[in-house]
Amino acid sequence: VEKNLKQSAENNNTDAVPNLVQPEGVAALRRASVRDKLLAREVQEMEANRARHVHTRSSTTPDVAAPLRARSVTPEEGVLAGRSRFVFLVQVPEEYNMVPPQVKCTTRLWHPNINEEGNVCLSLLRESSIDGMGWAPTRTLKEIVWGLNALFTDLLNFDDPLDNEAAEHYQRDREGFRGQSARVRAQFTPTR
Repeated sequence: VEKNLKQSAENNNTDAVPNLVQPEGVAALRRASVRDKLLAREVQEMEANRARHVHTRSSTTPDVAAPLRARSVTPEEGVLAGRSRFVFLVQVPEEYNMVPPQVKCTTRLWHPNINEEGNVCLSLLRESSIDGMGWAPTRTLKEIVWGLNALFTDLLNFDDPLDNEAAEHYQRDREGFRGQSARVRAQFTPTR
């Protein structure tokens, strides 16, 4: 029975199974194909419109169905500008675009909105956000990449930090913050 359900789902034949009794697996297969179609279009659009200092690549295969993608950002301006490259892993769940991707920074840095574990504080990655800037099905991967880039310039947020120590350091001693940021970059981040 399960084999027939999968085959009918692959053939997009939903007549074989009444809607009320479709197993979760069939719905997941159908949803994954929606995700894959969205990703194919979004990746193509993102590559066509990306900033020259933002690089994207698949971390596994060129297949858009691969759930893990790497994005690297090399800030050209702002407090963290320099020759460093910051790498982010973007996990796109099967439920995409109804839920946001999960993003981790794999490069260690001194930043108020990215903690030592690589968690990223960016409004558009929240499923629900007080400021109305959270995730919505109309958002795209391109917006996430632009948001990650903006974390190094205009979206650098010292008022609602994820890493309180970095934010307090900046507010207390900006030059000291820049120095600490440069030391961490020199020790942990790859150069261009």
